[in-house]
Amino acid sequence: MRITSIEIRVCRNTREVMSDSEMRAGGKSTFDFIVVSMRTDEGADGQSFGFAGRGAEMAGTIAASALKPFFQGKDPLAREKHWQEFRTYDRWWNHVPIYAYGPFDICLYDIAAKTAGLPLYRFLGEYRAKVPVYASSFVLNAAEDYARQALEVKSRGWHGYKLHPPGRLEFDLEAYRLCREAVGPGFTLMADPVAAYNYEQAIRVGRELERLNYCWLEEPLFDVDFHGLRKLADKLDIPICGTEVLASSHYSTSECIASRVVDIVRTDVSWKGGVTPVMKTAHLAESFGVRCELHTTIYHPLEIVNLHCCCAIANCEFFELLYPLSYMEFGMKNRIEIDAEGYAHPPTTPGIGVEFDWDFIDDCTIKKL
Repeated sequence: MRITSIEIRVCRNTREVMSDSEMRAGGKSTFDFIVVSMRTDEGADGQSFGFAGRGAEMAGTIAASALKPFFQGKDPLAREKHWQEFRTYDRWWNHVPIYAYGPFDICLYDIAAKTAGLPLYRFLGEYRAKVPVYASSFVLNAAEDYARQALEVKSRGWHGYKLHPPGRLEFDLEAYRLCREAVGPGFTLMADPVAAYNYEQAIRVGRELERLNYCWLEEPLFDVDFHGLRKLADKLDIPICGTEVLASSHYSTSECIASRVVDIVRTDVSWKGGVTPVMKTAHLAESFGVRCELHTTIYHPLEIVNLHCCCAIANCEFFELLYPLSYMEFGMKNRIEIDAEGYAHPPTTPGIGVEFDWDFIDDCTIKKL
């Protein structure tokens, strides 16, 4: 089997769905994305959304100039071979963004699972067929807003709520406290200030989160601040979660595990390079007895791929979704299935099981490459 054609759609969803204030740095995203489609000489095809940051045209150009020629004409089933060879290919002056390789790797898995006649999670090796969901907030205007949203999530039967506070210490501490008061002592809460604190602030926050019985403290410092994170992990009892945006996927994560930079590691099919590195990272972490929690991929057509991986991983407890769901569930006809008890179920059709909304994608398409 050989890949005979690759199409890259550069897309921009300009529909108004969220306010500027819900992104901490300001400037509402236009929700740029790409859609990659592969076809083979045996008629098998694979599709995937791709994250594009705030630059769809840049992401599409990079994908077309660096990734498309790399995969054209290759065997779609030789995924490990391509992963290894791309490391050298990329090092020789391609230097693609961390989200560039992911959609191509996902296409390969979509083709392989369809060829095998299996949903992706069973193709990978099923561990379970449903995963507990937690909601992950945007930045809200008032500390009370987080508490109201946490209570709303709990009332839906979901299994946890994670705050993305604005990064102002006293405001954040109040939001953390109000959320615990709202949902009671037994409901799972997480904190993700997205690298908002210095070390001294992070210690103070961590101590308060321990008192409030939070599940983990995520990226309190920048992921590359290994020294500071290592000190935090040593001083605090609450687990420190990180490695979300580190480049080099499981290679850099392995050092963070070995030198105890964090207690829980992160990966996902978008920013880490697809299904291949997610499974490598999860198995690496499992070998050390470390949890590997999958980070949201932002867009739901990618979240479904994350969900398949969650169902094939034993050391991942939760499935993360940005909240409200309506912000990011565009681009596909089938919604993520979440039952009344707060568990997400992956599609059971062969492949990744995403039914793309091609009318919507056509409306968002700026160019095809």
